[in-house]
Amino acid sequence: MGHLYSTNKERGVFKTADGGKTWKQTLFVDETTGAVEMDINPKNPNELYASTWHRIRKAWNFTEGGKSSVIYKSNDGGNSWKLLTNEGSGFPQGDGIGRIGLAIYPQNPTVVYAVVDNYTLKPDTSKTPKPNTGGGPAANQIYGCEVYKSLDGGKHWNKTNEKNIEIYNTFGYYFGKIFVSPTNPDKVVILGTSANLSTDGGKSFTSMDKGNTHADWHALWINPKRDDHMIAGNDGGCNISYDAGKNWFKANSPAVGQFYAINVDNEKPYNVYGGLQDNGSWYGKSTNKESIDWTDEGQYGFKRMGGGDGMQVQIDPRDHNTVYTGSQFGAYTRINKQNQGPKFLRPVPQDSKEERPRFNWQTPILLSKHNPDILYMAGNSLFRSMNKGDDFERISGDLSNGKKAGDVPFGTMTSISESPLKFGLIYTGTDDGVVSLTKDGGNSWTKLSGLPKGLYISRVLASTHLQSRVYVTMNGYRDDHFAAYVYCSDDYGKTWKKLGNDLPMEPVNVIREDLKSSTILYLGTDGGAYASTDGGISFMQFTNNLPIAVPVHDMVIQERENEIVLGTHGRSLYIGKLDLIQKMVTKEAK
Repeated sequence: MGHLYSTNKERGVFKTADGGKTWKQTLFVDETTGAVEMDINPKNPNELYASTWHRIRKAWNFTEGGKSSVIYKSNDGGNSWKLLTNEGSGFPQGDGIGRIGLAIYPQNPTVVYAVVDNYTLKPDTSKTPKPNTGGGPAANQIYGCEVYKSLDGGKHWNKTNEKNIEIYNTFGYYFGKIFVSPTNPDKVVILGTSANLSTDGGKSFTSMDKGNTHADWHALWINPKRDDHMIAGNDGGCNISYDAGKNWFKANSPAVGQFYAINVDNEKPYNVYGGLQDNGSWYGKSTNKESIDWTDEGQYGFKRMGGGDGMQVQIDPRDHNTVYTGSQFGAYTRINKQNQGPKFLRPVPQDSKEERPRFNWQTPILLSKHNPDILYMAGNSLFRSMNKGDDFERISGDLSNGKKAGDVPFGTMTSISESPLKFGLIYTGTDDGVVSLTKDGGNSWTKLSGLPKGLYISRVLASTHLQSRVYVTMNGYRDDHFAAYVYCSDDYGKTWKKLGNDLPMEPVNVIREDLKSSTILYLGTDGGAYASTDGGISFMQFTNNLPIAVPVHDMVIQERENEIVLGTHGRSLYIGKLDLIQKMVTKEAK
């Protein structure tokens, strides 16, 4: 597919004939079109199909289709390719054609299925109102998910579905997979927000979503010897069925939770809180031991606090029942864990002239350590509530470089940090590379300079040990920059020192200070966890039994227990003691 966010020529189909030592690019369309799917004729390996996909992704906008989203075929083992879905083929064409999935029926390889995300507007959409957000068409204005079938090896195609398939909802690029039974050409499965099964060659589909499953399906395996036996992957993990989706059970090992953000309280034993991708926010005891018994007893060790994509969590230190949590784009609530009703929290314009705030996918919130009644919430401006979120006041102007037109809010804050040593000393960071400072609770602001420009600020961190010290990490993957950007300032951001010059090429997501030693730092990157005992000059892997190369998106230290909790994006939560690494510093000092 090529680079995620920038144009490049490393897209299309590559072939190796020497076991991967050398590669030849045999299919190239252009710098914005890659190959997203391939299938091979099991009876003739020289016959291959490939679908290409035109897509342009920016941090603020996504172009999900184009004229070069087509299907190609090779008859010489992938050395050369011929366009199949040209005019007259029966397959849709145009600027609205998005991701295409492919499936060959292995018993008769002239039968080929394709599923397409067709973003083309329907002929009469003028009577249908546009959605309020995003600016793009509504789901009922476009064709969406369509299934096509060829009986002659891709020369001609016919649409199979007789009714609209409502499983793409304007984001079909997130799915795009189709599967055909190895023994029955009429048994077809397509994946989207639900998993849908057809037994009549794609004419009609029924949902296979049942108990134990989760929305947003991405992967499927069909047993070649028994096609009712299926293993599927979705946003809730892995499910297995032996009756073609009538019943599913969830495979819970290994844990595959994708945490965006985590936090802890001070109960005994303490609770770990966190927001997960498409799985809401949860909390549970740090001493919880996973057991399959909960599926039988119905008493799971972690409890859910909300839906959507779970985001940041703040806990009132005076009352661990009062929790602030929410989902994407700033939809936060204050809840009481004893089942009292939630209070919706969201800053709104004070008058008609005031622009509506822009909120990041993971909107930052923060309870002040100096007064837990004070809640900060960040859009493109910083908001402060003096009464637990009941009311908000704007305490800054736009702290980003400004709005960019697109279907994703941009020019938004991504991180807030208030100094634990001084009330009102606050740093903010944005998705477009701006770090700002106020020393007086928002009365005046300074945009700090001296850092690489334009990169996503993954974390700003005011020091626990020195009032003038601040750390900044930047994540460049949205610009296809994969260096580790870690910086420290000891003069309130006037000058900066780059840290971690020995770190590998891995985007950095989070930095934490050790609470006992000012020379110990912890980092979470897209490749794992790292620790430094010399103030960030050098780092070492901090993994032990942590899965190799798992992204670490957040870290938090529980001070009383001297434990660090890692929130990974793919392998759930890990907890470790800090005693040994702190002893290393003590020995070095002696």
